Amino acid sequence: MAGHSKFKNIMHRKGRQDAKRGKVFSKLIRELTVATKSGLPDPDMNPRLRTAIAAARAANMPSDTMNRAIKKASGGDDDTHYEEIRYEGYGPGGVAVIVEVLTDNRNRTASEVRAAFTKYGGNLGENGSVSFMFERVGLIVYGADAASADDMFEVALEAGASDVESSDAGHEVTCKPDDFSAVRDALEARFGNAEDTRLDWKPQNPVAVDEDAAGILLKLLDALDDNDDVQRVAANFDVADDVLERLSA
Repeated sequence: MAGHSKFKNIMHRKGRQDAKRGKVFSKLIRELTVATKSGLPDPDMNPRLRTAIAAARAANMPSDTMNRAIKKASGGDDDTHYEEIRYEGYGPGGVAVIVEVLTDNRNRTASEVRAAFTKYGGNLGENGSVSFMFERVGLIVYGADAASADDMFEVALEAGASDVESSDAGHEVTCKPDDFSAVRDALEARFGNAEDTRLDWKPQNPVAVDEDAAGILLKLLDALDDNDDVQRVAANFDVADDVLERLSA
């Protein structure tokens, strides 16, 4: 999920993702499968596959697991057809939410996503109802020890990045989607593999959420994240660090 800051969400999600690594891997394998089928099985000739491989590496997926998924998809052994669908709606506190899925059963996924919104006081809208509140960006995240703020800024901007945010938590580099591969490759050539790389939705005007609404909102986002069909969730919330820490405990 993506809110006001990638790092705020890492605080909330890291423990949960570590505990459910198998679920994370299954989502990544699904993306590797779709990426392979969308073009050639060679990442040098298939930008989407290169991005999927980078994300899998960032999640510490073993190379054998990645290679098996790619080989299975390219060899025609996997005849599952996945649809890419985006759902948009509002969660508690008027927070805009975008849900991206890869599903082999559109009706099942739509029902499950709608049920999650309804359970936690949200509602689904039409496509385009909230996406105008976000900017589509490439996102590359490094830990604080990967580089100094000045070095990260210099390399990223030279590679074509749009923005670099550095703090004690780490470095968050954003760029235009068309520049994503070039920026990511330049950074990884200099600083090694990133902690996270993806195309993401960056909120334009984050919505401040109080603790009561934030507690319900995070339950909604977690419920969506737990769905096997959901690849990523973005939301334009802004929750105070101390509140997020209490809710994440």
